[in-house]
Amino acid sequence: SLAGFDGRKQWYQRRVRGPMESVKVRIQTTPGWETSLRAGAPRIMREEGINGFYKGLSPLWARQIPYTMMKFACFEKTVEFLYKYVVPKPRSDCSKGEQLIVTFIAGYIAGVFCAIVSHPADSIVSKLNANPGGGVVSAAKELGFAGMWKGLGPRIIMIGTLTALQWFIYDSVKVAFRLPRPPPPEMPESLKRKLAAQ
Repeated sequence: SLAGFDGRKQWYQRRVRGPMESVKVRIQTTPGWETSLRAGAPRIMREEGINGFYKGLSPLWARQIPYTMMKFACFEKTVEFLYKYVVPKPRSDCSKGEQLIVTFIAGYIAGVFCAIVSHPADSIVSKLNANPGGGVVSAAKELGFAGMWKGLGPRIIMIGTLTALQWFIYDSVKVAFRLPRPPPPEMPESLKRKLAAQ
């Protein structure tokens, strides 16, 4: 499936992006630290060796893989739900503008779930990079259950809006260039026959 493929892609992507992510988080969370990738990467290498770049790799995977899979799976299911239970007419009868509104709403809802499933791991990643000597377990213990969910509200707003815009722009481009779009979900013929027989 598309969600599964993108999850695997993220696994490989994080192998490459892990070092840059490590430098980025330290720049953001450590006052007085280096201010650029050029200065930050050699410092991590000098002080911690190659492991300094990858010590947060497991929580990075725990954050990004569920995030990306949720972005696709939840979006698809939410679109189906909205057309089935909320929109008062079939998708084929909706104007392009109305379809794009549904896309934006479904994208925002998907973004909310993306933020929720990835937030604890994101908190651990930030903690690890703020405290270079710690490990995943110690970072989780230090944060505590409540600490791992701190800041979820603003992150939901940010990720929800970002994901909604991503899907909206993607669908808008397909509409603008008249690219084929997935057909509206239909009831399987076997189920139709079964219901008709009843």
